[in-house]
Amino acid sequence: MGSSEAEQQSKMNKYSFVCAVVASMISIIFGYDTGVMSGAMIFIKEDLKINDTQVEVLAGILNLCALVGSLTAGRISDYIGRRYTIVLASVIFLVGSVLMGYSPSYAVLMTGRCTAGIGVGYALMIAPVYSAEISSPSYRGFLTSLPELCISLGILLGYISNYFFGKLPLKLGWRMMLGIAAIPSLALSFGVLKMPESPRWLVMQGRVGDAEKVLLKVTNTKEEAELRLVDIKAAAGIDDSSNVTRPNSKRSSGEGVWKELLWKPTPPVRRILIAAIGIHFFEHATGIEAVVLYSPRIFKKAGVMAKDKLLLATIGVGITKTCFILVATFFLDKVGRRKLLLTSLGGMTVALTMLGMALTVVEHSATKLLWALGLSIGSVYVFIAFYSIGLGPITWVYSSEIFPLRLRAQGASIGVAVNRLVNATVSMSFISIYKAITIGGTFFLFACIAVLAWFFFFFFCPETKGRALEEMEMVFSKKSKSKNSDEGVDIELESRTRAVPM
Repeated sequence: MGSSEAEQQSKMNKYSFVCAVVASMISIIFGYDTGVMSGAMIFIKEDLKINDTQVEVLAGILNLCALVGSLTAGRISDYIGRRYTIVLASVIFLVGSVLMGYSPSYAVLMTGRCTAGIGVGYALMIAPVYSAEISSPSYRGFLTSLPELCISLGILLGYISNYFFGKLPLKLGWRMMLGIAAIPSLALSFGVLKMPESPRWLVMQGRVGDAEKVLLKVTNTKEEAELRLVDIKAAAGIDDSSNVTRPNSKRSSGEGVWKELLWKPTPPVRRILIAAIGIHFFEHATGIEAVVLYSPRIFKKAGVMAKDKLLLATIGVGITKTCFILVATFFLDKVGRRKLLLTSLGGMTVALTMLGMALTVVEHSATKLLWALGLSIGSVYVFIAFYSIGLGPITWVYSSEIFPLRLRAQGASIGVAVNRLVNATVSMSFISIYKAITIGGTFFLFACIAVLAWFFFFFFCPETKGRALEEMEMVFSKKSKSKNSDEGVDIELESRTRAVPM
């Protein structure tokens, strides 16, 4: 193969990029709901006269319902396909948004929040899986990180919505904040139908001819499409010379997957499952939801009292998160997952420690300390920045790419379920915890968890940069330690490139 052809294969395919962007739009809607609720809770509490316990339940119930959605999403996506699962997520979220926007009472608001939560569970599982399955190894990190970028963009839009709709009358403002998300949900449900189905799901259904047509669109050369099809067929257990048009095993609908994942996993699959569960656990156990969802309350504790200033400071959180995740998307395929993860956790630990110190000083001071206020706000922004260059986007990239094809959808759904469970735990307990051990003590606790996370990633998460999805079991095999280095990855990629049929 000539150097120019090899260079052409390494370039990002525009069609696959557009497909990943459209699939990731569902994450903007979820991010918006998370961001807008942080400010809306201020007005909901005042309008509906609810207490702090009800506020905590309102904040966290979405994630408990998302847990239910994520556990069923894997099997559903194996059955109806990745594309229609995104449509289903959009429709469910549409219904939830309408209910929240209507909300004459706390009970109806909770019903809408629960409904939206189920849609969130579907969306969080399917968007990165779809993006991973249509992308080439050379830019998979970039495309698979788009859902996290879209979540951050949605959170920022939610904060901005808080600021502007907060100027409306009390009874109308927060309902507009929550209900307006129905519009993009409806648009997305139609837009997704224009996208192609995942070629890997098509192969699992035995539709090899259809998969080849999609691969020709999402790759730059016919040779690259043929090579990827050979790998996918091998991973699905289909003979290389076969062009099956019907499913040839129960695996096509996801049957038997739980047994392979949980009851009798092979050693590499066991290590993959531990890595996926661990990275999803630590993403939220280190405190990101407490900062994003309760940032107005944190800034108020630090000394910012006016509602307008609280919401403006919160917009800064959204801008920081979006900008640094955008930076991370361009480094994921160059620097690698491990280096960014370890750097991210190191910075988060320092920021959480500084935030804990600043809030402790403020809490024990009888006068307003400007330096402590500035340190508190600065520490929040630094924490968000370090989270966004590593742990935030890599959680979804890593967990969507490491599972073997036959286990990917339902394996990813287990990770999302853990993610939502920990998210809900933090969301629904943060106020109670900081009342028990002080708000500064709570962030010291998050700092200790971040240290544990650093050691977990160091020992349990090998590098996956540049490796084909079909090679992940080998990456997690103890026999392939030498291939987990960047040099090993480059050698492997070069040998695969030379093997492309001419």
